[in-house]
Amino acid sequence: MTTRYPVYFVSHGGGPWPWVDSMRPMYAKTAREFSALPGRLPNKPKAVLVISGHWEAQEFTVSTATQPPMEYDYYGFPEHTYHITYPAPGSPALAARIKALLAGAGLSPREDASRGFDHGTFVPLSLMYPEADVPVVMLSLKSSYDAAEHIRVGQALAPLRDEDVLIIGSGLTYHNMRGFRRPESTPIAQSFEAYLNTAIGQPDASIRNQMLVNWEKAANARLAHPQEDHLLPLMVVAGAAGKDVGRALFIDHVMEVPMASYEFG
Repeated sequence: MTTRYPVYFVSHGGGPWPWVDSMRPMYAKTAREFSALPGRLPNKPKAVLVISGHWEAQEFTVSTATQPPMEYDYYGFPEHTYHITYPAPGSPALAARIKALLAGAGLSPREDASRGFDHGTFVPLSLMYPEADVPVVMLSLKSSYDAAEHIRVGQALAPLRDEDVLIIGSGLTYHNMRGFRRPESTPIAQSFEAYLNTAIGQPDASIRNQMLVNWEKAANARLAHPQEDHLLPLMVVAGAAGKDVGRALFIDHVMEVPMASYEFG
């Protein structure tokens, strides 16, 4: 009997923080929670699908590499962080399944055989599965940033939850690079996270999804997300959640702002 997997949105933090001595203490709670997350699953997944805020394309695009490379999509960090490896395999079979589900929903997915793991992918997974023994496939955001369309993508991918595939949206509940480390950002981030928490906790999924589509109406929305690339992975996860009600898995407080991660199912 198949057990339906929960789905997750995780706030992945800043850059390659697990490998930076000065940053690790700030993210101690996040590190503990990411490491414990596999214990919340019914079994070890056959693969992980990650939708990261660090990959967008003109159309939804699926990674098809058998051995994905690394994408060091950050700057100003110690030299050794540009030599991090996370040697998890890809899964062309899962990539094909994802393409079929999206095509069946009337979308036109593309594929990319060269896309590697960005830090929105390898940071949480290196803590969840440090042996890198679970295949990983990535799905891009669509650069039009249509929130409703990203929810629709999640809805199309929902069958994967019954196929031992773990779906993770990786972003941040606050992503204003000018606001980090500023005390005045704390109430801004808190009020926006409160809106998101209210939205995901709605017992009616249609209300939840409409609140997420209308996220810009929340107080301080554009101060929290001048650009919504780190928010859209939540839309995909909410779509995949179906009727499951969301809850805050944990909230860390780093660089003067709350960083929330959510669980559905």
